[in-house]
Amino acid sequence: MDRSRLSVTLPGTRLSIVLFLSALCTIAGTRWLLWAQSPAATDKPATDHSLIEEFRHVEVASVSDALEQLTGKRMYMSHRMQPIFTTKFAGFARTVQLKKDEGNTDPNALSGMLAAIDQGSPDSVYVMAVEDGADIAGMGGLMGTAMAARGYTGAVIDGGVRDVAYLRKIGFPVFATGIVPSTSVHHYRFAGAQIPLLCDGVPVNFGDIVVADSDGVAVVPRAKAQEVLTLAQQMDFKEHSMYPVIEKLKSIVEAVKQFGRL
Repeated sequence: MDRSRLSVTLPGTRLSIVLFLSALCTIAGTRWLLWAQSPAATDKPATDHSLIEEFRHVEVASVSDALEQLTGKRMYMSHRMQPIFTTKFAGFARTVQLKKDEGNTDPNALSGMLAAIDQGSPDSVYVMAVEDGADIAGMGGLMGTAMAARGYTGAVIDGGVRDVAYLRKIGFPVFATGIVPSTSVHHYRFAGAQIPLLCDGVPVNFGDIVVADSDGVAVVPRAKAQEVLTLAQQMDFKEHSMYPVIEKLKSIVEAVKQFGRL
């Protein structure tokens, strides 16, 4: 064997291998980039957590408008539903129903309500309907502490709330139809959890998305979530783009003509 010839050809061979591997990497990288930019990659369904994160960045007014356009239904709660402090949250509904049972002495009458709280997880919103509960506190500081500890993002009560000073202290957001000092103990009975219910006249199912901010509360059916989110984001962008135009033109009429949004 000619060793001198071998010593000459090996470096060239090594160089060829390096160039070949480099070319493969370039091709693979290009294909990956094209895939990442393709509709198949960018349109993948969002995970549950990322979907909730997106809803936390849109205004409830836009969500409400999007829901009305897409479903033809009113999916927002009335002016009676008020926050105990200024807040904004979104999460998946965990529903609880309480029915009147005046004078009951059953120590377990409300145990199902407590168990339902302990089954919740981060990104949950506690949604409770208290039958004729305008003057009954559906929740207070103890329940709010448990929800906060489990990572709930907030609570919506078709009824009253109490221990408001403490709930404000721990920063747990609650929307309710009133603030009252009363109790549900001996007056109500647990009637079910993770069931369909009406909360301030709006149908809520377990797993629906509840959004809340300074404008109020709206409920997004889970099956419509992505469609509603996309339209609400478009509405938000268009409306926020209109503010400087209105200021510049000093005319809302001209801005509406330009953007087609009111």
